[in-house]
Amino acid sequence: MPNILAVRRGGAIVPPLVAAVAILGCIALAVTQHYLLFLFAALFTLLVMGVPIAISLAGSCLLYVLLTGRVPDVVVMHRMINGVDSFPLLAIPFFILAGNLMNNGGITVRIFDFAKALMGWMRGGLGHVNVGASIVFSGMSGAAVADAGGLGTIEIKAMKDAGYDEEFSVGITAASSTIGPIIPPSLPMVIYGVMASVSVGQLFVAGLVPGLLMGLVLMAMITIISRRRGYTRDAVFSFPVLGHTFKRAFLSLLTPVIIVGGIMSGAFTPTEAAIAAVVYALVLGGVVYRSLTWRRLLKVSMETIETTAVILLIVAGASIFAWILTSNQVTQHVVTLLGPFADNPIATLIIINLVLILVGCFMETIAAITILVPVLLPVAITAGVDPVHFGVIMVLNLMIGLLTPPVGMVLYVLSRVSGISFEKCMRGTLPFLVPLVIALLLVTFIPAISLWLPTLIYR
Repeated sequence: MPNILAVRRGGAIVPPLVAAVAILGCIALAVTQHYLLFLFAALFTLLVMGVPIAISLAGSCLLYVLLTGRVPDVVVMHRMINGVDSFPLLAIPFFILAGNLMNNGGITVRIFDFAKALMGWMRGGLGHVNVGASIVFSGMSGAAVADAGGLGTIEIKAMKDAGYDEEFSVGITAASSTIGPIIPPSLPMVIYGVMASVSVGQLFVAGLVPGLLMGLVLMAMITIISRRRGYTRDAVFSFPVLGHTFKRAFLSLLTPVIIVGGIMSGAFTPTEAAIAAVVYALVLGGVVYRSLTWRRLLKVSMETIETTAVILLIVAGASIFAWILTSNQVTQHVVTLLGPFADNPIATLIIINLVLILVGCFMETIAAITILVPVLLPVAITAGVDPVHFGVIMVLNLMIGLLTPPVGMVLYVLSRVSGISFEKCMRGTLPFLVPLVIALLLVTFIPAISLWLPTLIYR
């Protein structure tokens, strides 16, 4: 499997003339000493020219520091190092490795077979199986693109072979993969927890019910579409088949139980749970199922190293960007700007959701969280929003952003692994944005959906 977490569309996303105008705009802002506007303009220009986001973040910040001359340029490196110098971030490489081991150790196939035996009898059966398998796999990987690139390959092929429209197959695969970072474990929530100084364990627990809610609303949409298009059932419910597939998948199904149960019971910290997941995946793939060879293990390890490096570079670059925003009191300006809405949490949350949806269309999740948490979290707290609740809202918003162009990381991954054009992937995904937005609104305006379980366990 390719390094799907690092996949991005190469090349500029705007015509050369537009890029040239953006460059001239940056020069004009620098000459007129509008340095903060120059920072944003430089970042935007680099991104639309196709420069990788980590380099765009660090490069625009370095140019800002050199132009202003307020601090030595070595501060950029120091801030980047401090940005990744955090113990909770150790969970990231281990959760990535665990997800890669699951995909390469024969575990995803067993999960899919069990989900088909459990849910295939419903109208539009493989669509429901798609969602069910993603819910189970989300308790192992913590990344939407890992779900899309690993489990999605199996799901799309099975649905196309069963006669489902390829746009429908890709659309529900893309939408269901966004459940991955909501149900624990979750890489974006680890980043948010570090940036917001919030318990990662509480964030993990807070995402459980919203993740299941996302699955339910997606299944409702599958039922509606299946009735309209005449999709039938894909399997006859059979207790013997269910028992057989459950037996084959039982040890695999224990993985989310170990991770989530260990965190909720206090037996593991999130980082320790990630290490336990890796050890368990190694035992399953290498000893029990014997499908994980030394060659595959080396390949998985190299993919994990590369992906971890990409993510941490983005975190490091975004950390210096966030530091510049904070030192220039951008957060205070935003709080002042939204001051009239401070007494109205509903209006504040609507504005924040719109901002997050817009940013999610143009920026990758990790960078968006690292940059926006210092800016938006104080606004949310001022409006009386719990930081844990806000974390779930932010991650859910940015997951929807994974399904929207021009970034649309999940769409690019599915287009690559399925051989279906990006445009078809986008068209197939559009109907499933409706249930995801409904889930987002419910999670946003009914805090108990996110906070009930953490309150029950931690407070």
